[in-house]
Amino acid sequence: MKLHNPNPLAVNFHLVRAGIAKQLALVLSLFALLFLSTVAHADFILFYGGDFEPTNQNANALANENDAIVGGNPYGAATFQNFIIPAGHTWNIQSLFTNNLSDLNPTSGYWQLREGVSEGNGGTLIASGTGAGSAFTWDPTNRSAFGYNEYTAHIHDLSITLGSGQYWMSVVPLATDQSGRSFNTNTFTRPNGVGTEIDNQQYFDSAFFGSSFGNANEQGVFPIFSSGIDGYETPEPSSLIMLGSGVLGLGGLLRRRLLS
Repeated sequence: MKLHNPNPLAVNFHLVRAGIAKQLALVLSLFALLFLSTVAHADFILFYGGDFEPTNQNANALANENDAIVGGNPYGAATFQNFIIPAGHTWNIQSLFTNNLSDLNPTSGYWQLREGVSEGNGGTLIASGTGAGSAFTWDPTNRSAFGYNEYTAHIHDLSITLGSGQYWMSVVPLATDQSGRSFNTNTFTRPNGVGTEIDNQQYFDSAFFGSSFGNANEQGVFPIFSSGIDGYETPEPSSLIMLGSGVLGLGGLLRRRLLS
């Protein structure tokens, strides 16, 4: 019995459609996987109190240092800025920074993250450490006041995951062999500010100056410090699963329609 030869054009068209369907499904699947693996890893500023405002009538800066003049263990003086991680959100903190009026040239910095801080109470220390080498940078901001230039003390190479809540951060430049000073600047209208904090809940800790987590406003007008956090926000797992499933489902639907 002789088999009927199908139309070669129809066969080729069917094969082309099948090939397109497979490639489209593959592309959509790869897109979904790429999205799921990268969406939570785009570093950006999660929180920033705002730029120092040297023309403000209450412009000031508070001791934030460990040097030959103001020394101690682990610091001579430290400022603590609060920040809020919204409900249902999770942050992966990659770096911390403070802006400081200073004449130091530090090559390292000491940092802390705390929760539950209140007047006279340091709360709970979540994490701390010293950044040096490539993990610490000291860069000019091109702002100045009171005879000092402002620099950013930046701790890099962190990976700390925090859930929703209120926390406090500190970055203290270390230059124990230098006779200079460093002062964390304040801000009011939050130029370039990012994220949420609560005004007037900033604290100052310094055995050298006789303050144990006193409210920073006891030392002047310090509603907000010019301090910040870099990192990325981790989406909720359920949201990622729904998004990924939707993309994969779309790929399957398109493939079935092309093959039909």
